[in-house]
Amino acid sequence: MKSTLLALVSLLFVSCLSDNEPSKPVDYTVQNEKEIVDYIAKNNLTATKTDSGLYYVVNEAGTGTQPTASSNVTVAYKGYFTNGNTFDQSNASGISFGLNQVIKGWTEGIPFFKEGGNGVLLIPSRLGYGGNDNGPIPGGSVLVFDVKLIKVN
Repeated sequence: MKSTLLALVSLLFVSCLSDNEPSKPVDYTVQNEKEIVDYIAKNNLTATKTDSGLYYVVNEAGTGTQPTASSNVTVAYKGYFTNGNTFDQSNASGISFGLNQVIKGWTEGIPFFKEGGNGVLLIPSRLGYGGNDNGPIPGGSVLVFDVKLIKVN
């Protein structure tokens, strides 16, 4: 009886300890990579992968000024998940912002285009919002953006 009680108290103690430990952040790298590669294959895209894991497709390179990671730009875009569900989009005249004020995937990806250029950015969660929910975007999400670089301001 004493050994049963000791085992029960030990189990309770161990389970209480694990509840107090902070949870480790989830690493979505492998899951995101598979999701992006599958999306590229399904949609017959020719994408380039950067060292950071960003994939991009240049449909039209553009002929104007090419931005840097610190440029202020005007971009028209549509943001959606790999299942096609849209979470955000601009109007045709676009929005202006500094590339150093947005998610890492945009800071890295938009400079692949010159003014007038357009294409697709496929952004793994570590270059987006990570494991955190952000409005309609669940943590760990791959983000797909159709982008058109209207102007480098």
